[in-house]
Amino acid sequence: MPTITSKDGTKIAYQREGNGPALIHVAGAIQHRAIDPTLARLSALLADRFTIILYDRRGRGESTDAPDYAVERELEDIAALIDVVGGKASLLGYSSGAVLAAEAVLAGLPVESLILYEPPFARPPARQPMPADYVAKLDGFIARNDRDGAARHFFVAGVGVPPEMVDGMAASPFWAIVTAIAPTLRYDARIMQRGYADGALPQRWAGIATPTLVLDGETTPAEMPYIRHSVETVAAAIPNARRRTLPGQGHGPAAEAIAPALREFLDA
Repeated sequence: MPTITSKDGTKIAYQREGNGPALIHVAGAIQHRAIDPTLARLSALLADRFTIILYDRRGRGESTDAPDYAVERELEDIAALIDVVGGKASLLGYSSGAVLAAEAVLAGLPVESLILYEPPFARPPARQPMPADYVAKLDGFIARNDRDGAARHFFVAGVGVPPEMVDGMAASPFWAIVTAIAPTLRYDARIMQRGYADGALPQRWAGIATPTLVLDGETTPAEMPYIRHSVETVAAAIPNARRRTLPGQGHGPAAEAIAPALREFLDA
């Protein structure tokens, strides 16, 4: 698997498929290439028209990590990937990865188009903000190497999943996948924290001039009732953003459902 070296020396593993304008996938909190087959299927569906880049965010899969984290380091990772594909690319971000993709635009990276799938802001009245000590508690779990505790804290306090549902998740094979990358949940916590800070949404996001498509799934509100409000807030904040709901889809959309929306938007 090829790698690029980010500015701080971290090795970022990626795969490249297809030809044409570049589209880089920016994964959410519990996504990476090895555990989400949707990413590979979507790449195959789009490879006839686009150069698709899938990469493991730092600390996941085949990418390495560094001891000191800041959101800027992940923006440098994206910048290095953009250099690999010729100096410009579109970004497709999922969940907290959508917030990271938007931050890449705000940082001035050469992004041609921006697609945001369900950026997960907790905003009244749909949902009260996350607890003020959310990040500190998450850091504490990781410092104690309590990956189970970190994952539970992420789902209950961060995502808003009822504790009894998390108990069921913890009894499934899925839980081993989550706990394996649990230390990186603190990275997504900081990405979201930056997205909320200093009036970032909606005030700072109003500075996004890049053509933007904001997507959600029709069925996601049954899992995460606040998502629809978050998506509508983001779409309203970004000038000239397009807004679309995918029928029958949830927080993890099927490749066959999202691919036509991406083609239509990127070919416009």
